[in-house]
Amino acid sequence: MAALPDLAEWFANSNDALNVSLVSPSKSGLRLVGTFHPKFTYPIFGEEERIFGYKDLKISLRFRANDMRPHLETTYSKKLSPPAGVEEPTDINAVLQEGNHLPKVAFVKSADFESSAQQLGDNWTPPGTLQETIDGPDGQYEIWRGSLEDPAIRQLNSRIHILVPLFIEGGSYIGQNPESDSPDIDLSDAHRWTVFFLYRTQRSDDEPDKKSYVFVGYSTVYRFFYFGRALTPPPESGDAWELPDGNFDLLNLPCRTRLSQFIVLPPFQGKGHGAKLYKSIFQHYHKHDQTYEFTVENPNEAFDDLRDVCDLSFLKTIPEFSNLKLDSSVTIPKKGLVPNLVVGGDKVEEIRIKAKIAPRQFHRVLEMYLMSQLPASVRPSMALDDDPPAPTQADKHLERLWQLIVKQRLYRHNRDALSQIEQPERIDRLQETLTGVELEYARILAAHDRAAGHTSVSSPAQSNGKRKLDETGDESASKKARVEDA
Repeated sequence: MAALPDLAEWFANSNDALNVSLVSPSKSGLRLVGTFHPKFTYPIFGEEERIFGYKDLKISLRFRANDMRPHLETTYSKKLSPPAGVEEPTDINAVLQEGNHLPKVAFVKSADFESSAQQLGDNWTPPGTLQETIDGPDGQYEIWRGSLEDPAIRQLNSRIHILVPLFIEGGSYIGQNPESDSPDIDLSDAHRWTVFFLYRTQRSDDEPDKKSYVFVGYSTVYRFFYFGRALTPPPESGDAWELPDGNFDLLNLPCRTRLSQFIVLPPFQGKGHGAKLYKSIFQHYHKHDQTYEFTVENPNEAFDDLRDVCDLSFLKTIPEFSNLKLDSSVTIPKKGLVPNLVVGGDKVEEIRIKAKIAPRQFHRVLEMYLMSQLPASVRPSMALDDDPPAPTQADKHLERLWQLIVKQRLYRHNRDALSQIEQPERIDRLQETLTGVELEYARILAAHDRAAGHTSVSSPAQSNGKRKLDETGDESASKKARVEDA
């Protein structure tokens, strides 16, 4: 019996093999806008991110930069003809088709894709409604939004949704059950979804008096019914009041709005585009009367940083928030209830509701803001060459007030876990976590200062760990991240 061949050389890393590119259509052909590799391919090709049966495998996934029509082409120098007992090479097209990763139009011949691009040219505008136009150093940017109920929005989403598993760890498609192996997609709640598209505009090569569009990134937002207050006043008489018939238009109901997916393509990252998109989305819903709270679904650390910088900038525009400060007149009792440690602290919840920011996020940003007001002698800093002045007793008192505020929040969020350990260890754990919080806030405040100085709001330097004790909040900590670096 012949020995089986060495199969190691027939495996290719799917992250390296898959090359994603944007090509700009014109009457003279296709121009390359940018090219990049995915971060993840395990949702498509398996946990080991390997493709079997080819040598020199290259998978080219091209997107037409304006309408994002995709085209897939696979090349290789050799394909394995497996002997008995060896599995068949991976059917790449079948994997992508059967998993609803790409629409059928992605699998046409290359000549058809290129000829259709030439016919389309630059004569195209995004679907939906133009929300905002933003001037940038390299051109003008536009943010468009639309409901997933709109067939044109739904078509564009079906073309780009493969970017979700490629760039968001644990990301799943809209309408797909992440707990199921089924690729089926259910869009029965499409009316709850709004999609925001970010485009760079430039003069058309073919017709200089017209714009051409280049896709930069997008975000999806979902609306939940908000149970925070009654829809109707209490009836004067129980006999005269009837239940509503249930045919509600969600647009007219109070809702909690949740940012679900957020992607800026790699060629455009690190230039502040993510901050522009996030700010535009947040401001849209802050002005939206039916939205009572704006949340983010399971952000990763990089997006958390961007969100913190943007939320802090926004909150500082609210006079009531800017007036909050540590109350230096407070004496901290040795036992019993801790008094209010912030001047104007009785208005904090009122300010939060006005800002429409979820409780955990709001209080973290408030802590950052209060830390930024600490005297330089006690304020944590990322600058290693700082030579702060010696702290006075008043400085140390303000520092202790701030630390107590943070420890109170950490303890509230982690009461169950902390109650199971002895008090000395509990104190050590809180102090250890407080040190991590100080460094994290110092890093974010430095990024905020850079942004205020008109540098790009790219993600601040990433840490290599997750938040310690305070990771519980209004989003489930058991889910994986669904938001991508911007």
